[in-house]
Amino acid sequence: MSNLSRRGVLSLGAALGLVGAAGTSPAWSWSPAGSVAGSGQMSDPQWVWDDEIDRLMASYLESGQVPGINAAMKSWTDNGSAIPSAFPAELRTYLQRSTKLPTWADPEKLRLAADFNRRKDTYLFMLYGLGSGIMSTVIPREAKSVYWSAGGADMKDRAAKTFTFGYDLADLNAFDPDGQFLVTANKTRMVHAAVRHLLPQSPYWKAVADENDGIPISNGDILVTFHSLGTFVHKKLKDWKVPMTAAEEDAFLHHWQVAISQLGVQDRFIPKTWADAHAQSAQVLTPILAHTPEGEDLAEVLLSLTAELDLGLTRGLLNEFVRYMLSDEIGDWLGLRRDYAAAATIRTVWPAYIGFREGTIKVAPVGWRTFDQLLRAIAMMFLNEGSSTQSTAITIPTGNRAGI
Repeated sequence: MSNLSRRGVLSLGAALGLVGAAGTSPAWSWSPAGSVAGSGQMSDPQWVWDDEIDRLMASYLESGQVPGINAAMKSWTDNGSAIPSAFPAELRTYLQRSTKLPTWADPEKLRLAADFNRRKDTYLFMLYGLGSGIMSTVIPREAKSVYWSAGGADMKDRAAKTFTFGYDLADLNAFDPDGQFLVTANKTRMVHAAVRHLLPQSPYWKAVADENDGIPISNGDILVTFHSLGTFVHKKLKDWKVPMTAAEEDAFLHHWQVAISQLGVQDRFIPKTWADAHAQSAQVLTPILAHTPEGEDLAEVLLSLTAELDLGLTRGLLNEFVRYMLSDEIGDWLGLRRDYAAAATIRTVWPAYIGFREGTIKVAPVGWRTFDQLLRAIAMMFLNEGSSTQSTAITIPTGNRAGI
């Protein structure tokens, strides 16, 4: 096993990589007419970052104020709670604006999305875990930036923090005053800004990076992460014929639109409809997927962690489910050994399993227990490896990963 696998445990949340970066995309041609803004300047989001918070975090890092901000941030959790008085005045002013829903947010859609997430959580665990999680390992820039940022030195802690983002987003009251997502998203946004300042100072990251202007986590990078999560999951739910009303599909998109807006993506880049989202994904995500040694190693750690839960699952079943969701090509890139018996089971039993869960098939399929075990394993990884559903404190890094 390589140094990357030996030195850190990569849990599901880390593989999802909200602090992520994408590979080189074709020339941007997606029209802002298909965005939530409906219009705007035609420009490439790979050259757009988050100027105001980037300037503030760079200043606080250089002046040594980040440890104090982290200490004050511990008690700031609920959307309706006051912004800590110990924060610098300019940061407080910024957060008073940024921790509000965008004007186009629809509370009814957000409530419907929360209910949809609750009712379909078994499929979402599977898709975000073995699907989106493994997909992130074939997004070349993401694997490299994750590894060389501070979080790469303690992947278990990074996983827990990324889990916090997803858990708070899926919560029934995520956007209400007693929910926590608006705060969690803005903490993550501050982390992104810090990483944009710090990572270009790493000689190790610079040696392998190809980001525009040498700066990671652009608006385009965050859009790629969105498509590897929300857009991918929407497509697979449709492929699997999981029942969804048009209103539920629209609400599921809407909660992701609000989420990436909270991360600083400009309205002119956020897709308005699922048709717009899938068109954008085809341009910015699909062409960049590729093998890297870092990604292959990350995938191995993630799949090994799932197998280590000792729920009676074979590694062959895990490998073949990844292939089933992502393609044999990606499975080959990652060196996932074939198990043709498991492949046949998945292709015949999984559709029947969904049918039974949704009530369209009245008799449980023979492989019911196998897939229940698989879903339980993925759910345990989402829930801090089965130990807790408590959020992990998000903190702003003050450095990068050291050389190995």
